[in-house]
Amino acid sequence: MLTVFSDSHRLHHGTELKDGVLKPSFEQPSRADTVRDRVKHVGLGDIIVPRKFDRACYVNAHSERYVSFLETAWAEWTAIGRAHDALPLVWPVRDLANEQVPEFIDGKLGFFAMDAGSPITSTTWEAVKTSADIALTGLALIDEGHNSAFALCRPPGHHAAREYMGGYCYLNNAAIAAQHAITQGAKRVAVLDVDFHHGNGTQNIFYDRSDVMFVSLHGEPSVSYPYYSGFSTERGTGAGEGFNLNYPLAKNTGWSTYRDALLDACIQLRKFSPEVLVISLGVDTFKDDPISHFLLESRDFLGIGEIIASVGVPTLFVMEGGYMVDEIGINAVNVLHGFENKHA
Repeated sequence: MLTVFSDSHRLHHGTELKDGVLKPSFEQPSRADTVRDRVKHVGLGDIIVPRKFDRACYVNAHSERYVSFLETAWAEWTAIGRAHDALPLVWPVRDLANEQVPEFIDGKLGFFAMDAGSPITSTTWEAVKTSADIALTGLALIDEGHNSAFALCRPPGHHAAREYMGGYCYLNNAAIAAQHAITQGAKRVAVLDVDFHHGNGTQNIFYDRSDVMFVSLHGEPSVSYPYYSGFSTERGTGAGEGFNLNYPLAKNTGWSTYRDALLDACIQLRKFSPEVLVISLGVDTFKDDPISHFLLESRDFLGIGEIIASVGVPTLFVMEGGYMVDEIGINAVNVLHGFENKHA
């Protein structure tokens, strides 16, 4: 399996508001480097650099004004004398919500964000667009005849919605790849999210669509970030009704329960019969992950890959979360090995 990776991910790092304190983000460069090192160590396959893609690919999944905001936010932030990470101060909560974008950068940051966990720095945009290009390059490999590919993206993307960032995510790499597959002529594409946290951004982008099915296994929203999405009753709207499936799972979920949910999810995916399957590959379901509360062991990630292989279609793996740095590489590559061994 080819892996797509770029050193440009190291251009992005910053702080987040966590437990009432501004502290270094859990989403650090060492995450991607650790996974890359594991790919090399086990000889998974060649590691290639991403190709460059037009920004229209990002806009197709998001919006012009949102992409423009990401491109210009740092310049607007520093134009008024600021030099620290750009983080939002105020959000358009329910009784203040409207579609008018504020003129001042503080207002823009809140308008286009869901939390204070996604800082913008001087080089964030370069890392973000390269991460999206990594996913698009992985899709190109699928188009060129590869049965699978691993897009080792960083920053991650599945919390980024059509018009907001959050949860360490800016551009939704998996959604951008899925949308590009549709733009290129695919009739049905599926996104399966196995990150511990609900892929609220991907759900938001495709919620009213029948050509892209979104399926997510994640922590019960009442006690798990992002808290406000991921309930089993969220099944899509309009043309998309029935094409959005959520499997919220209780705190301390172990392998047997997780396996059963994943097996059912893959049954639904086979019924949908996608031409391409995009996996939002989060491995923060691991028992020792510092910001999650499932109990999967490293060996269980082999099983995840084996079950995903049962869908039987070309599959693009897109890296998302996982914050126990010592094991993130082992767990991510175990999924890929499980997929390859079962598919072989």
